[in-house]
Amino acid sequence: MKKRVFSVLTILVVVLAVVSLTGCDFVQKVAKDLGVEDIIESLIPEGFHPGDNKTVDVSSEVSSEPVALSDGELSIHFLELGNKYTGDCTLIKIGDTEVLIDAGSRTTSSATIVPYIRSYCTDGKLEYVIVTHAHQDHIAGFVGSKANPGVFDSFEVGTIIQFALTNASSQVYKNYCSERDEAVERGAKLYTALQCYNNLDGAQRSYTLAEGVTMNILYNYYYEHTTDDENDYSVCMLLTQGTNNYLFTGDLEKNGEQKLVEKNDLPHVQLFKGGHHGSYTANTPTLMKVIQPEIVCVCCCCGTTEYTSNDQNTFPSQAFFDHVLPYTDQIYVTTMCTDFDKDVYQSLNGNIVVTSMGTDLKVTCSASVQSVLETDWFKEHRKR
Repeated sequence: MKKRVFSVLTILVVVLAVVSLTGCDFVQKVAKDLGVEDIIESLIPEGFHPGDNKTVDVSSEVSSEPVALSDGELSIHFLELGNKYTGDCTLIKIGDTEVLIDAGSRTTSSATIVPYIRSYCTDGKLEYVIVTHAHQDHIAGFVGSKANPGVFDSFEVGTIIQFALTNASSQVYKNYCSERDEAVERGAKLYTALQCYNNLDGAQRSYTLAEGVTMNILYNYYYEHTTDDENDYSVCMLLTQGTNNYLFTGDLEKNGEQKLVEKNDLPHVQLFKGGHHGSYTANTPTLMKVIQPEIVCVCCCCGTTEYTSNDQNTFPSQAFFDHVLPYTDQIYVTTMCTDFDKDVYQSLNGNIVVTSMGTDLKVTCSASVQSVLETDWFKEHRKR
């Protein structure tokens, strides 16, 4: 009987702790009345108080048309890739300056990526291209095909910033190198993230994109130390707009995130691109505790069995939600794969665009503006 009472009390404490993180004053009062307030406080990340990480208001809307941008407005676009495969492609635009981070997921994705970029990059020039690491789902769209030319063949490129090290030897990587080299022959500057961090050979650690907007290449231990995990070579970047911070870590894994926290003075971030497509191997409590994100956007085919048949580990994984939900429930996912074997996929939030003038944020989605937590997929496959 005592064990049963203890178990029930333990469950109650955990429930109260989770709910207290959302700022429910009534529940916190109940916890105090029950004498378990101290236990709950120990379960909350050190220095975190409900609502402390909310520094901007967020509005949202659905629009299938290109988002109209005001002068001086920063926009960050998380693109759908036109197929059932998970991959990354993020476009950042401020004024006439565009930054493209990665171009996955397959060479056929260029048919989707290139027209989308053209709708915003009207002068035909990408001032900066960041290539986080050498996996197909991040570089194939740079290559494209004869029928659908890739990013490097479709746009003039000012500066390419890529991974400093790689173990890659795949054909798509070799094709990427060929396309990249041709872009350099046409005038693009090529730097590694390590050159940028060290301000070497003309590369810069910090690039000014517009007044009050800077793109900062962070230090990654694996820029200059080898690893068997290609994902940990990822270029990491912090975009700062006034007091707002937006973090991009590619597919950085647990070890890489640990080093990222140790080697950089990371701020609280208003926006975080979910690490490694929401994998259970990334988005660790170590990183989340420091950055305490307010909005998280995940580029993936939600629920895909491309890499695993373990439902709890498909993107975005249960571990991802366990680690992120203490800080925010504003989580958006581009695409959903309902049957990988039968090639059945559909938009979840669709193309996700986050805009800001340096204060409040607005989220515009091409399909649905619901947080993934409100979707049938989440209710069937995940838990809070």
